[in-house]
Amino acid sequence: MHIQVNLGLKENWKQFLILVIVNAFVGGMVGLERTIFPKFAEIEFGIASKTAILSFIIAFGITKAITNYFTGKLANKIGRKNLLIIGWLIAIPIPFILIHATSWNWVIFANILLGINQGLTWSSTVVMKIDLVGEKDRGLAMGINEFAGYFAVGVVAFLTGIIAQKYGVTPYPFYLGICISIIGLLASIFFVKDTRKFVHKEQETTLTAQLENVFIETSFKDKSLSSITQAGLVNNLNDGMIWGLLPIILISLNYNSKEIGIIAAVYPGVWGIGQLFTGKMADIYSKKKMLFWGMFAQGIAILLIPFFTSFYQLAIIASILGLGTALVYPTFLSAIADATHPRQRAESIGVFRLWRDLGYAIGAIISGIIADFFGVEYAVITIGVITILSSLIIKFRMPDTT
Repeated sequence: MHIQVNLGLKENWKQFLILVIVNAFVGGMVGLERTIFPKFAEIEFGIASKTAILSFIIAFGITKAITNYFTGKLANKIGRKNLLIIGWLIAIPIPFILIHATSWNWVIFANILLGINQGLTWSSTVVMKIDLVGEKDRGLAMGINEFAGYFAVGVVAFLTGIIAQKYGVTPYPFYLGICISIIGLLASIFFVKDTRKFVHKEQETTLTAQLENVFIETSFKDKSLSSITQAGLVNNLNDGMIWGLLPIILISLNYNSKEIGIIAAVYPGVWGIGQLFTGKMADIYSKKKMLFWGMFAQGIAILLIPFFTSFYQLAIIASILGLGTALVYPTFLSAIADATHPRQRAESIGVFRLWRDLGYAIGAIISGIIADFFGVEYAVITIGVITILSSLIIKFRMPDTT
């Protein structure tokens, strides 16, 4: 019996909605660490070095990057749903390890697992949504996907800040993680359906040529793909710096856990909500212009951080940073999907996400070393300058195809 397969957001809205909900739980796992980790490091383990504190982001970034690549490679062989379930199984022990950690090495180990979890689950849900919707609503689909994930990062960052303020940095904030991982696993097993048949359907009508070497073309050779990839790397390079250093800056300004939680939540919150609009914009307007202005806005916002200290000023800067990130995030994925053949799409997105998430590690290493030797302000300014340079690469190297 031949089952009718139709591409489109409306046609597949039930499956799409389930994947959006699952992706919110995926984002929630990262939100656990956004507010409380630098304090957790100092209070529980007596770690004060910025490089050492940021080691958890380095472990997370490298592991997630490598996992992204293999998720892209294996999506067609093992199946998207199977990879999603494996990702959730790996998430289950993470909160328990963080609660019972007796040394910082256990925290690093938990973040290696978190990197594998995020690489498998987020990559799978992204590829499955692109499979379902076809070409027309791709940007909108990515906007909704990334909204769900990053809005959840913001919500959980906010909640952990409040819980930590009331009950301390451990164990209560991590109980959220236990609930998130169990619900995510059960939803993936019982409600998600694999989407490989949708890829076969799109292959029938695509006009996009296949790449000779997906890794080389996406990383370096293809002007569109490589420009997008470098911007992805720099985007997460600055996100890694914000994740690690923003709470440290706010602690030095004597903000409490609740206030740090609010500012740490504004950035992914605006980034998340913004993508509901910027995703659709990526289907209509020039992707190149959106990427340029998004990276440029991020760079300007980061450069402003060391010069302002009031709660509301920093919340506005976090909003600008969130808006800049919202302009680029769904656009990255939509532009990569446009430039690749359906058969190679999962692999090309895997390569992009390999480099993008290495940005976490590179950002944490650069900002940690500069912060330890020269001070936090210099680390922030360096990352801001790198981000503006990235926007100029988009402007002058990337062809404008839309």
